[in-house]
Amino acid sequence: MFSLVKSAVLYGIECRMISVEADVSDGLPGFSMVGCLSSEVREAQDRVRTALKNSGYRLPPKKVTVNLAPADIRKSGSGYDLPIAVAVMAAHGFLPQEVLQRKFLVGELGLDGSIHGIHGVLGMVMEARKAGCTSCIVPLANLREGSVIEGVRVYGARNLKEVVTHLVSGVDLPEESINIEGKISEEKAGTKPDFADIRGQHMAKRAAEIAAAGMHNLLLSGPPGAGKTMIASRIPGILPPLSVEEALEVSQIHSVAGTLPEDGILTERPFRMPHHTISQVGLAGGGANPRPGEISLAHRGVLYLDELPEFRKDTLEILRQPLEEGEIRISRNSGQYVFPAEFMLVASRNPCGCGYFPDRSRCRCSDYEIKKYLHRISRPLLERIDLHVEVQQIPYEDLVQSGGEESTAEIRARVLRAQRIQRERYSGSSCRFNAELTAAELEEYCPIAPREEQWMKRIYEKKQLTARTYHRLLKVARTIADLEGSGTIERRHLDEAILYRPVEALM
Repeated sequence: MFSLVKSAVLYGIECRMISVEADVSDGLPGFSMVGCLSSEVREAQDRVRTALKNSGYRLPPKKVTVNLAPADIRKSGSGYDLPIAVAVMAAHGFLPQEVLQRKFLVGELGLDGSIHGIHGVLGMVMEARKAGCTSCIVPLANLREGSVIEGVRVYGARNLKEVVTHLVSGVDLPEESINIEGKISEEKAGTKPDFADIRGQHMAKRAAEIAAAGMHNLLLSGPPGAGKTMIASRIPGILPPLSVEEALEVSQIHSVAGTLPEDGILTERPFRMPHHTISQVGLAGGGANPRPGEISLAHRGVLYLDELPEFRKDTLEILRQPLEEGEIRISRNSGQYVFPAEFMLVASRNPCGCGYFPDRSRCRCSDYEIKKYLHRISRPLLERIDLHVEVQQIPYEDLVQSGGEESTAEIRARVLRAQRIQRERYSGSSCRFNAELTAAELEEYCPIAPREEQWMKRIYEKKQLTARTYHRLLKVARTIADLEGSGTIERRHLDEAILYRPVEALM
């Protein structure tokens, strides 16, 4: 007797529908599985047989063959246990095949028949809806993330017995209703650090505002304890809220990585802060069964790299492609995996190894050591960072003053206004923020008057800018003009943008 159950396989962060087919026939008793399976999937036969026995279902000694189709896609993970168990039971006649029509099942089985949570359920439910499934049965631990998807009923099951009872008798399983827009609009007052806590550092805070308004990359340089990390950690608070589409997109990535919150959906822009000992795979993603790295987990949010020169140079160089293209490609024998990587890079560094240059009364580094320390970051990577700002030690008077500093809410209002201007300007195009403008789009959206053009020519030649740094300078000037509400880029906008270019000698 033959039976079929719908399930899904993770392919990077994408999901592809598969068919779990089971056939029971006379012959020498056995349990075989085929379909390009990894070792953990092959182990499913032992988990399934033991889970069925401990759930009270005795299978007659028959020849059982299970196929996970299509066979040209490699299957890995433990989420196939539940569909395999149900398909085997249906093939033995415990379940009518009709009840499995347009149903999707996924979950890992314990030896006692309990169903354990897995990664990637949100994307699987999305794919099941596209494939025409009307209901999905997922582990109870994954019910909230599965329920985020509208247009399909999602049930959570604790154990195999509950699933069988539901399929045979129609006994209801737990369901949840998630209001995504309501969750995104919820204000979590008092939970985020505020810019008002930072004393002084007006130029650094201004640079953070410009970076957030145009989604530009930002590098903060300065001695230890000057407030670089404090500024970086407050940038997510001035970014616009995620849209529903962005929330689903980001949540799908974190679902695959297993970093979703208990709510089942990310409602705030990610802020990722990996340690400088991170490996290339940890930053870019990969592995035998490729999974997203920190670059992709920061998608639509902020990737903060503290103590940038302390990262391995070959690890940092991985950032070049995603900073330009907004995605990262990982090639394996099984195919090419594409992970989204549209993030704002915020980084910080000390001016030298000890952190006190140019204060020669405290800094003991030689000129060679300082130059070697700064050159741990390659020039091509530095050119991809739009704003470079020096963060100085805070004077005592600024440190002890009370009040007078702008709050996150005030800065955020200006950022949202500037981004609203950008949305209207780029309506109908693929571009959303000034930082995403291509060289061809710069001519259309960032024209400058002849007088300003002559000024920029002198700057280009004097500072020995490259085409990339010149284009990024124009994008920053466009954002400064948007913050001011100006429709054209004027000399003062260009002058301020030039302030945030690094000293070439240090590059």
